[in-house]
Amino acid sequence: MKKLLLAASMAAMMAVPAAQAADYVIDTQGAHAFVQFKISHLGYSWLYGRFNTFSGDFSYDADKLEASKIQLTIDTNSVDSNHAERDKHLRSGDFLNVSKHPKATFVSTKIVPKAGDTFDLHGNLTLNGVTKEVVIAAEKLGEGTDPWGGYRAGFAGTTTLTLKDFAINTDLGPASATVQLDLTVEGIRK
Repeated sequence: MKKLLLAASMAAMMAVPAAQAADYVIDTQGAHAFVQFKISHLGYSWLYGRFNTFSGDFSYDADKLEASKIQLTIDTNSVDSNHAERDKHLRSGDFLNVSKHPKATFVSTKIVPKAGDTFDLHGNLTLNGVTKEVVIAAEKLGEGTDPWGGYRAGFAGTTTLTLKDFAINTDLGPASATVQLDLTVEGIRK
């Protein structure tokens, strides 16, 4: 009986996937990933928006977080602030200049683990034809087997960008000189 219980326990432990280095595709098809932003409107309120079309993938190793990496490509024409005229202006040369720069990209260069499941994600962001290093304060939200037999890992992060650093020189006043970028990614293991 003891041998049967030991064998059953070992089989159950083997069925639970161990954390390991793996490659993931960001789940944009199932709408389980978001690239959102907020910027102050004249210091009186917040204007929120998102990019509806993007893609990317990442490699994640829970045992060696600093070896993990991510790359993301955003279709800047997909900007959506829930206001058609404003979105047209955001796509213009005053802001995203999508006719010349239809894509924005982020490619990680370094990950610095912090306390618990938090880390700093360093990388190069190319936006409006300008590439700058940014740091995203990030956290692991969770990982595990999904109901369809796949394996997923999810993360969230935020960073603040100064518009002029990316050649967006339209003066919206001092309260609107920066934009907060929020990313939530859920990846499906390949």
